[in-house]
Amino acid sequence: MTTTRLIGGLWTGFLVLWWTWALFNKKADRGATWRGRSWTFRLGLLVAIVLVMRLVRRSGLAGWLAVHGPAALLHPAAPWQGIGVAVCVVGFAFAIWARAYLGGNWGIPMSMRQQHDLVTSGPYARVRHPIYSGLVLSGLGTVLALGVLWLPAVVLVGLFFVISAHTEERMLAEHFPEAYPPYKARTRMLIPFVF
Repeated sequence: MTTTRLIGGLWTGFLVLWWTWALFNKKADRGATWRGRSWTFRLGLLVAIVLVMRLVRRSGLAGWLAVHGPAALLHPAAPWQGIGVAVCVVGFAFAIWARAYLGGNWGIPMSMRQQHDLVTSGPYARVRHPIYSGLVLSGLGTVLALGVLWLPAVVLVGLFFVISAHTEERMLAEHFPEAYPPYKARTRMLIPFVF
């Protein structure tokens, strides 16, 4: 099996598990969602990722970087493929572990559920948004395994997750005014002990 198929299979399996799991969520709290959140925004993010990847591919920049620049270490022919697959698996495992602790409270980014609970155990004991952390880690593993061409997509998705995390934190602080500030003070947003 090629590395591309392996990484594609990991992402496909993860998405199937994720959307199947979503069938068992609590109902959305329509009064506690980000007002600007819409399918248009998500579609715009997807279109931006595709356009940036096409621009990089058509410009020949990805090939040039792989041969001449520091990104040569990330070229698929380098021995980084196995490390990339392992990083991708670790990222998915972290996101799945976090999703298991979140239970029925999980929802699409920047939303809350009815009777939402504040989860502070498991991976949430150190990081406030471990699902985002795990997915970015899987994205970085994809870059290591498949090459620098995937880096713009990972950066754009990472920026979306940072924006989502800030929005969700404002919502959680409003919803849990007593419990959220001390929880936020003792944890990091995305990377344990760092950020």
